[in-house]
Amino acid sequence: MAHGSHDERLQPAHALWGGRVRLLRSPPHDAARNMALDEAMLRTAADDDVTLVRLYAWETPSVSFGRNQRTIGIYSPERCAIAGVPAVRRLTGGRALLHGRELTYAVAAPVSRAATLRGGYDAINDLLLAALHRLGVPALRATPAARLAAPGLAPCFETPATGELVLDGAKLVGSAQHRDARAFLQHGSILLDDDQGLLGELAEVPLPPVPPPATLRSRLGPVSLEAVTDALAQTLRDAVTGTLDVVSDARLPAHHVELALSRYRDPLWTWRR
Repeated sequence: MAHGSHDERLQPAHALWGGRVRLLRSPPHDAARNMALDEAMLRTAADDDVTLVRLYAWETPSVSFGRNQRTIGIYSPERCAIAGVPAVRRLTGGRALLHGRELTYAVAAPVSRAATLRGGYDAINDLLLAALHRLGVPALRATPAARLAAPGLAPCFETPATGELVLDGAKLVGSAQHRDARAFLQHGSILLDDDQGLLGELAEVPLPPVPPPATLRSRLGPVSLEAVTDALAQTLRDAVTGTLDVVSDARLPAHHVELALSRYRDPLWTWRR
């Protein structure tokens, strides 16, 4: 794989990567547990005054819906069951996303480390861009001319929002953020390959045609999840100006995980609107 120059991999200092930072080692989990672990990161970031980063995969291809996305009359639990694709509703906003051939990242931190949504978003995208350049992928930030419509029928990878990461004009990384009074969570998908077309099998109505998203495979050829994970982990090490601990996701408080897990496994949450 081609590597970017040393300068491309340098990260500007940011409060997000100062103080205490934890990189969570995480094996593949099912859809509900992945979302529960991300929410537990949000609670832990506030309780422990720490930035947490988790890089992970999914046990089986799964679909996630945005927190406020309409699913009734569009997607159905029956179609998901027939396709063997578990469904879950995220804590964050946005639109439907198929999780399969991707690396998913999650970052949680106290709001004191990024006082605005845009500030946190930009700091995380700086990290993602540097990792992609390390891999030899010349990704850029999107600068769409128009404001995106509210979440509708179109899937997440239809159009990049301002600041999202694109390759050759197509969306490569889809991200969403949730903030409360104490902490924020941002997570997103870096596509290794394109399987977003499977969303059409889960829908009860025709979905709008969308251009194919960008993928790492389109630029690098076959690329392993481990190679992308290693690039992101090393880029994080370069960026951290405080202390970095590498720990298991089992370090997240069990009471936070279990409380969130009960909701993400509840069909009334997933199919609530």
